[in-house]
Amino acid sequence: MNGPQDLGGQMGFGPVAPEQDEPYFHAEWEKRALGVTLAAGGLGAWNIDESRHARESLHPAIYYSSSYYEIWIRALEVLLKRHGFLSDADLAAGKAVDGAATPKRVLKAEAVAAVLARGGPCDRPLAAPARFREGERVRTKTFNPTGHTRLPRYARGKLGTVEAVHDGFVFPDSNAHGEGENPQRLYTVVFDGSEVWGEGADPTLSVSIDAWESYLEPA
Repeated sequence: MNGPQDLGGQMGFGPVAPEQDEPYFHAEWEKRALGVTLAAGGLGAWNIDESRHARESLHPAIYYSSSYYEIWIRALEVLLKRHGFLSDADLAAGKAVDGAATPKRVLKAEAVAAVLARGGPCDRPLAAPARFREGERVRTKTFNPTGHTRLPRYARGKLGTVEAVHDGFVFPDSNAHGEGENPQRLYTVVFDGSEVWGEGADPTLSVSIDAWESYLEPA
């Protein structure tokens, strides 16, 4: 989908202004927001792609007016309600007043370090050979799906060069919607700045993206 987070190349949002020595958290509640989100993910009701899609599906007025961890909490509310762990009545009361779904598992405090260290690998073996090779010219597809996608708008319908061929990884476009992992090969594709941004683009600029195989066509 063309979500509010997909800002690549768009104007009117001001410059990116990184903070020098930026802290991990700007307020104490942000630490709790991170912890609650990770613990809720441990319930086993959704995967990382569904959680990312929930954040990127927030209404633009909400997304643009929210800080980083506010976006996380707002999306977590969506996920908890969707999977039956939270109701509107619970939110209105500020406590649990309705029954809730039974989680598949519960992340205990003593297990957090091991779970975080293990991570969530998303690489998967593939039997089929790579469709494209390094140095090959390819064109990204032009589409505007209503569901999840990792192909940004600025890179659709663009001519680029395969810079690297990777192994198979979970396909987020289907995994975000409970339609299976459907692993695909991943490619790093590089584009000239003029191809992406057109006339007036910095001629020394290039941009690369990681693109799943189904995003690409022979040039």
